[in-house]
Amino acid sequence: MENVSVYLHDILYFFKDGIREGFAHVNGALGLLIALYAAYQLSAWRRIWAVALGATLAHLIAVIILPVLVNEGSFRLPPDLLELSYWKTAAALFLGYLVAIAVFFALKTQFLAKGGASAAHH
Repeated sequence: MENVSVYLHDILYFFKDGIREGFAHVNGALGLLIALYAAYQLSAWRRIWAVALGATLAHLIAVIILPVLVNEGSFRLPPDLLELSYWKTAAALFLGYLVAIAVFFALKTQFLAKGGASAAHH
């Protein structure tokens, strides 16, 4: 029974710190642009999980590809790709994108009119 509480504590601690760490990555220019685009492409709340996963993958790929595109480095996979810390960071990034995209999508649905609906009233 003690093992269950230890694992539960670790999981809760990961979610608490994961969201904070995920926001730290999403709050940059690259993360905000990806989150805005993902929220723009999102059509329904039920797809938010898939869109957040796609945004996370786009971010992880962009971090590798951008230095190559601006001729600041050669193509290299992350050195810690096979370590647990990399995947914890990726999961935290997913949580950050999940929350950021949810906020942007809520703002989109609240304040932006539907294309055909607003034109029909005029």
